[in-house]
Order: sequence, then structure tokens, then C-alpha cells
Amino acid sequence: MKISTKGRYALRLMVDLAVHTEDGGYAPIRSIAERQELSDKYLEQLIAQLSRAGFVCSARGAQGGYRLSRDPATYTVGDILRLMEGDLAPVACGGNSASDPCCGRYDNCATVEVWQQLSAAINQVVDGITLADLVRRYHEKCPSGTCEPPIFGG
Repeated sequence: MKISTKGRYALRLMVDLAVHTEDGGYAPIRSIAERQELSDKYLEQLIAQLSRAGFVCSARGAQGGYRLSRDPATYTVGDILRLMEGDLAPVACGGNSASDPCCGRYDNCATVEVWQQLSAAINQVVDGITLADLVRRYHEKCPSGTCEPPIFGG
């Protein structure tokens, strides 16, 4: 399984918002794009999807921009990646059960449990890390708050 740039950049965007709007303010998309060294046009597409899902909110005007809709501790990496990528199962039958088989071989398949265990492991990891956890990591790696180049990878 490979996470696309859409998922990776959306996660970077959300971490950036969590870090740079901790005071309750808003972050302009242009500032986020500069910090992340990403196209503001691409970030606008991502933020539109995040906004429709209620993950971020916006304000117009000179002090406007975007911020998280909720506390960073309430978002998991899995929430963000699933919104942008869809199901994170490595294969179609990784998330299915016998009541909803992916193919006619499901009942006799020797490998289906491998895919289900792999899917469960992926979900356990991404659902066990919150944006608040990533904000803490950012502050540990960048105590001054201004790392050059930006440390948000992906």
C-alpha cells in the first residue's frame, strides 16, 4: 500500500494548522504553502475537501485563513488518511468479512487472514496517533518553532 501525495500533503497541512493556530488564530493558505513548500493551488483543493468534511473551518478578511474545527487530540492520522485516500486496506478483502466476501474464493482462501491482519495492523498504527501527538513531536524536533527547512516530511 502506498499513500498518495494527496494523503501525505493533507496530513502535513493538518499538522501545520495544528501547530500554527494553537493560539486560536487562522493561518492563510499562502503561509501554509510557503512553510510546506507546496503549491497553494493544490493545498486549496485539499483544504476544500477537509472543510467539506468538517475537519477545518475558515474565516475571511485580513486576519482570515483556516484552522482546525476541533482539538488536535480528536483527529487521528487514520481519520485524515481515510478521508483523503479511502479505505487503507492493502487489498479489497483485507477489510471484508465472510458476510461481505470480495470474491468467490473467500471461504477457501488461505491468504485472506494475512490481508486482514495487515489491514488491522495498519489501522492500529494510524488510529493510535493523533494530531496532538504530531504537534508534540514537532515541538520536540523544533523547539524554537522555526525549523529550516520545514520538518514536515512526506
